[in-house]
Amino acid sequence: MRNFKAAQQQQGAVLIIALVMLLVLTALAVSNMRGVTLESKITANRAEIQRLQDVADAALREGEFRFYGPAHLRAKLEYEAENCKTSNVLVINGLNKPCLLKEMNIGTADDTRDMRQKFYLDPLGFFAAYTDYANNYDVTTGAAVESGKVLAWMPYLGLDADSAREFQPDSNRESFWNTYLVSASADESEALNAEYGAVLEGRGTYYYLVNGQAHDELVVQSTTANIYVGLNN
Repeated sequence: MRNFKAAQQQQGAVLIIALVMLLVLTALAVSNMRGVTLESKITANRAEIQRLQDVADAALREGEFRFYGPAHLRAKLEYEAENCKTSNVLVINGLNKPCLLKEMNIGTADDTRDMRQKFYLDPLGFFAAYTDYANNYDVTTGAAVESGKVLAWMPYLGLDADSAREFQPDSNRESFWNTYLVSASADESEALNAEYGAVLEGRGTYYYLVNGQAHDELVVQSTTANIYVGLNN
């Protein structure tokens, strides 16, 4: 005689086991999908950071290029608001003017040191932190760049030697640059440029911080040392 009741009980146990296995497989699949999604996000984030860095680096090179050549020495030693406007275009002969930011001084020597250190370490957040200094410029972000305004960040123009040397408002610029003359104390300047009156005549070695940034999000920096023979040479 067959025991149909036992067979029915067995079928119920198999169904429970199958459901448990299905639940485990579903959990594994969901966990695996989370891993794949996270990996995709990490990969995309790395790709975006690399893209921003490449774009910012291009602007950085333009900032460095603006110092090439012996021309416009005064513009490379002193702040001139006109040089920080979009009208300061690239010229084919390479005799360009940099956008040199105004010297940073505030309160005591320690205050000035802190101010400059903030700029060196966080150029994007600097202008929001020091609003009095930021008032020297009409625009302090890359996104708000506008023709005819004094800019804290110059738009990258080095796209093409013939057609893109001037600022185009509708071109959706992505990268920007600025430069700053890294000044020293009187004793340090005398040690670096020992000859009497060298600094006043624009002779000696001068150091510059060059910033390039992309989308007001990522910054790259470099320092350059230029040797000048004087304003009258």
